[in-house]
Amino acid sequence: MRMTKAGFTLVEIMIVVLIIALLSAIAIPNVLRARINAHDASAQAALKTIATAMETYLSTNSVYPPNTTALIGVTPPYLQVDYFDGNPHGGFTFTVDTLNASIYSVTAAPASVNLGSGSYTITTGSVLVKN
Repeated sequence: MRMTKAGFTLVEIMIVVLIIALLSAIAIPNVLRARINAHDASAQAALKTIATAMETYLSTNSVYPPNTTALIGVTPPYLQVDYFDGNPHGGFTFTVDTLNASIYSVTAAPASVNLGSGSYTITTGSVLVKN
């Protein structure tokens, strides 16, 4: 009577490991790029929301708000989220560069190099540019 051993050979296991390594080498950069693109899109959407709040405040009060607290501290608020609290939102930190009665400029910068492809600025009239 002849006995056969069931199982995989070392060569078969090595081939499977090689195939998994190749697939992950292809997939990981794509996943990281998609994550950065998602953070960029989130920052752009937040900047557009901020610009809409600024323009709405202007149409109601005939001037831009004196500070960002004026957008949040009213009922109903112009902004639902305080983007200017110093904490990252969607991987970006938001800062007001210029804000007076007639103009505004807000910049979104990645909280770290891995979270975004660059910074974005939105200015008076909702003009969004990549820096």
